[in-house]
Amino acid sequence: QVQLVESGGGLVQAGGSLRLSCAASGRTFSNYNMGWFRQAPGKEREFVAVIMWSGGKTYSTDSEKGRFTISRDNAKNTVYLEMNSLKPEDTAVYYCAAVFRGAARLLTAAVYDYWGQGTQVTVSS
Repeated sequence: QVQLVESGGGLVQAGGSLRLSCAASGRTFSNYNMGWFRQAPGKEREFVAVIMWSGGKTYSTDSEKGRFTISRDNAKNTVYLEMNSLKPEDTAVYYCAAVFRGAARLLTAAVYDYWGQGTQVTVSS
């Protein structure tokens, strides 16, 4: 089992920044691909970014590639999502997720075995 706990969400004005953290416990963190997803009210959960066990990164869109940065600290068993130039459309519950390093289709939520409880991000205009 892997336990995931997100933190760092909150209310921010458009153009502002937030850094989300996800602390993992239970298994060898460095063996897991770690993803961030988000879900806005009335919408499906969508992929934001993933950082692989090897350190490789993928982002969902060019926009997020320029505004969001995913990173991990294996010594602290933590994955981060730095979000800059936030927009009202970024408002959602943000979830971190984990899947063992051998998994494929990392942009798909169903692939992930472990999920955190989510942290709310609200961006006001």
